[in-house]
Amino acid sequence: MSTQKLSDILSQLQSSSSSSPQKITSLLTSAKRELLTLNALIPTSTTPSHILALARQTLEAGALLSIRLEQPDSFTRYYQQLSAFYEIPDSSYNGKTSQRSKVTGLYLLLLLTKGDYAGFHTVLEGLEVESARQGKGLEEDEFLSYPVKLERWLMEGSYDRVWGATKREGVPSEEFGVFSEVLVGTIRDEIASCSEKAYPSLPIANAKNLLFLESEGSVVEFAQGRGWVAKDGRIYFPQQQEDARTEDILVASGQVIENTIGYARELETIV
Repeated sequence: MSTQKLSDILSQLQSSSSSSPQKITSLLTSAKRELLTLNALIPTSTTPSHILALARQTLEAGALLSIRLEQPDSFTRYYQQLSAFYEIPDSSYNGKTSQRSKVTGLYLLLLLTKGDYAGFHTVLEGLEVESARQGKGLEEDEFLSYPVKLERWLMEGSYDRVWGATKREGVPSEEFGVFSEVLVGTIRDEIASCSEKAYPSLPIANAKNLLFLESEGSVVEFAQGRGWVAKDGRIYFPQQQEDARTEDILVASGQVIENTIGYARELETIV
């Protein structure tokens, strides 16, 4: 069965970064149709090596282009389809290289932006077992180590380090940069939740740096969205409904605020 048509479509996909979203979507649809024709959407023990390699390349291209089109659901479907291909030994692909690390790293980052830590660690545990079997460490891979470091810093409350890593110069590839704003939004929500528990109010100037916002006007807008009150140069948080807070919440909140306030002070000294 000829694979020429699919090869032509793949070539167009790999050079389509400047194409319109409509053109890319049309090419991806055509690619899926060809994969169905070749019976290559799901790999089997009888799938020829050259078709396996071509199918994997096509699905990886679709996954990466879905990220650039900011279509996380589509990316997730491509990742799920690729999982079956990634279980097949590399020796079955005629020496063709894979973008598995990049695709998997992006999937881990997507799980972080959704706050799906259980899913994150499920995938990570599988990767760690496989890496140990090969005598390698995940930290050696720039695409896999990136989301692993971000998750660790998020758990530590080191949001300033996460913020720095999501800047353009800190991401391992262009596709990872797509998630930066989403992840920063997650950070803001985490800091905001801790701030509500730790303080009755904060100066707007401090909140600007604390929440990684560009202006005091942005702080006021963000505060209104969360039901906070902006008055006399301060942000006032709603009173807790409970009569008492647990010590664990206070300790955790204090650690987070200590880390981020410290970063805010560093920013002020730089300015």
